[in-house]
Amino acid sequence: MKYRHRVLALSCVLLTILMLDRVCISVAGPRMQAALHIGPVGWGWVNGMFALAFALFEIPSGILGDRIGPRRVLTRVVLWWSAFSALTGAVFSLPVLLIVRFLFGAGEAGGYPNVSVVIARWFPVRERGLAFGFVLMAAQVGGALSPLIVVPIQMHYGWRGTFWFLGLLGPLWAAVWYFWYRDSPGEKLSVPPAELAETAEVRSLPSHTMPWAIALRTPNMWAATAICFCYIYTYVFFASWFHTYLVKARGFSEKDLWLSSLPYVVAAAANLLGGFVSNILVQRCGLRWGRCAIGFFGLATAGLAIVGVILTHGPGTALAFLALANGAITFQQPIMFAVCLDIGGACSGAMVGVMNTAAGAASFVGSIAFGYIVSHTGGYTMPFVPMALLLFVGALFWLYIDPRKQIQPKQRIDPEVAVALA
Repeated sequence: MKYRHRVLALSCVLLTILMLDRVCISVAGPRMQAALHIGPVGWGWVNGMFALAFALFEIPSGILGDRIGPRRVLTRVVLWWSAFSALTGAVFSLPVLLIVRFLFGAGEAGGYPNVSVVIARWFPVRERGLAFGFVLMAAQVGGALSPLIVVPIQMHYGWRGTFWFLGLLGPLWAAVWYFWYRDSPGEKLSVPPAELAETAEVRSLPSHTMPWAIALRTPNMWAATAICFCYIYTYVFFASWFHTYLVKARGFSEKDLWLSSLPYVVAAAANLLGGFVSNILVQRCGLRWGRCAIGFFGLATAGLAIVGVILTHGPGTALAFLALANGAITFQQPIMFAVCLDIGGACSGAMVGVMNTAAGAASFVGSIAFGYIVSHTGGYTMPFVPMALLLFVGALFWLYIDPRKQIQPKQRIDPEVAVALA
């Protein structure tokens, strides 16, 4: 096994833990709302506080990863979010829960940008789509495992025990990561020369600070952030409202919640499939359509699936449509990350931070809007209408992306060279 594949495996374990910690509150949601007397609007704010912190700390986390490396950054943020994941199990009031979830989100904000820096530093361009397929699939595995782990624990030890248990996983991973991982193949003495040669083009990239004056005038960056906002508005539903929706709107019992693993299982397969298909299409159709065709198809299909959720009456059919929507979104998700590396270049951590800031904003708006719409309409159907509309809009934005155009930092020209050129 190549060393970069071992790095990828450890990154996959991290994202499984990240999603386990994140989805835990969704699975425990019905019990927590009853125990802490939280209504739909209040529960929307619980999830919104996580999303707000996630949005605020994405870009700083990505910039930090670009500058000092993901070895140190990921070690710190994993220990941080694990502590506040455990503290979630100790809260006794809504205000305290809001503060704890905000601080939890501040830690998790560093996960995806710094895993992206890892892939940018260890994987050649042709392998990045599939690499993201694997790490994002691992995140969906975490989501699928969450109800299978959380429901039995909370049935025997209460919802608080689930947070205490999951809070132990992150520190174990952080210890292994810090002592084994290095920030580039060249720093890992045991990487063989053949593999170093394969990553020479990646290691030759200079380290840069994001040229914000240029980036903010780049259509690619704005199109990518718009796409991310459009699909994350729906995607956040699965990590915040999904299990409450199944219980209160579709009549699922707590024992039936193991079925909620289905959308995550479908999404895990879709993540891997999207990355695999993208690698093939990039070779056959070029970089632009090898990326954008998958993005357009994925979000258009997801929009149609959400329309199916709105129109159906059967609980099983609704779950199937939700699984299709989640799978279609995650089919294009690894391509979204690959595009950020394509256009971000040496500033890939910052670019993923920009994208995930849009994701955090969409999560904040989507989580809170869902609660307010439920409260004002008295039902769980109308919140899906803006989801479908935004997914169709996001599909159209994919037609404006051109991953061949990279955000280039301004190059310093030696004065003597400038004179010679003149």
